[in-house]
Amino acid sequence: MAVKKLIAEFKDFALQGNVMSLAVGIIIGAAFQGVVNSLVDNVLSPVIGLFAGANFDGLHLEFWGVSLRYGAFITAVINFIIMAAVVFLIVKLVNRVVNNQPEPESTLRQCSYCFGEAEKAATRCPHCTSKIEAIPEEESAD
Repeated sequence: MAVKKLIAEFKDFALQGNVMSLAVGIIIGAAFQGVVNSLVDNVLSPVIGLFAGANFDGLHLEFWGVSLRYGAFITAVINFIIMAAVVFLIVKLVNRVVNNQPEPESTLRQCSYCFGEAEKAATRCPHCTSKIEAIPEEESAD
């Protein structure tokens, strides 16, 4: 019984929307990383290498019989900067789209006696029971 309950709980957890979205994001991120690595390795590094006089991947130092490949590190830093910039731009774009949604018009108004909130069509305040003037539907659309 306990195993079946554990499997059912795991199934519920694994199929939640957040977990599935995270899995899709990781898969897309891994694929995108391959594109960025290709861009840096095959386009940017050779172009920068024209100015530096060598491809970054080939840059290394021999130190006590050990090869320190600092060019590969520079390439990894360039990859990181490009990935961070693209993620920043995507998040900024998503935030702009999400924040650009119009706010729904409120159906509430403030009571002039107790400053509580009441529906626009209400004739009495639900907080202080004072008589308030109802706002007709066509006027509330303004």
